[in-house]
Amino acid sequence: MSGRDFTIVCEVEPATRPDLMHVRHQIGSMSRVASSFLIPDNHIGRATVSSIAVAHEVALMGGDAIACLNARDRNVLGFRRDLLTAAAYGVRQFLFVYGDRPETGTRSDDLTVRSMLAEARRFDDDIGSASGRLSLGVSARIGPLPAWKQEADALFVQVSFSVPELLEWREHVEFDGPVYAGVMAPPSATMARKLSADIPQLAVPPELIDALKSDRDAGVDFACRMVSDVRDSGAFDGVHLIPVSRYREIAARLDPT
Repeated sequence: MSGRDFTIVCEVEPATRPDLMHVRHQIGSMSRVASSFLIPDNHIGRATVSSIAVAHEVALMGGDAIACLNARDRNVLGFRRDLLTAAAYGVRQFLFVYGDRPETGTRSDDLTVRSMLAEARRFDDDIGSASGRLSLGVSARIGPLPAWKQEADALFVQVSFSVPELLEWREHVEFDGPVYAGVMAPPSATMARKLSADIPQLAVPPELIDALKSDRDAGVDFACRMVSDVRDSGAFDGVHLIPVSRYREIAARLDPT
């Protein structure tokens, strides 16, 4: 970890309506334990308020925000527009992802995470920012790390439900920047089963699904243990924590006061 402090990057549930009250409540609740907030972009293929606009709102609340941008919904011109908008708002931290399959219609094939990374570097060189260089993160699967991802500033590892799996992966990955392990708190057995069916590589362990059937806090307990175990391992710089709807309970469990 190169001496860096352990960081909790909390993902917020984005707004699907023109009202940021719920987002503000999440920020207020999790600010006791989160170092920064990740703002999703058109989450699970549904239209949401711009991640750049929400990241700016988080900054106005005194928080540190990372705006997620996905390749699915953009062409090159649209991506350049987003970078200009972010520069105007002072948003300089990003996570680039490929994007989930949209609920309707087709995805754009104009951009990839790799091309977004290259385009953002060119933008940074040409435009610059009074607040400093852009910080560009990319997602990483549990598996070999493509060489081009070494050009990113941070790695956000896919959600795992196994600390040993994460540690085995980390042992074989060399990366100079911060690496965040993905941790999720499934809120219900129904959601856990759906996640497992839709995204097999993120399958929730059967024992956790069974526990959720009788204890709605089982996902909270599991996620908080994972955060503690990942921190104690010393192998990661932090976690990318996805509390889903259970952010109040997780904040209460992780708050040291």
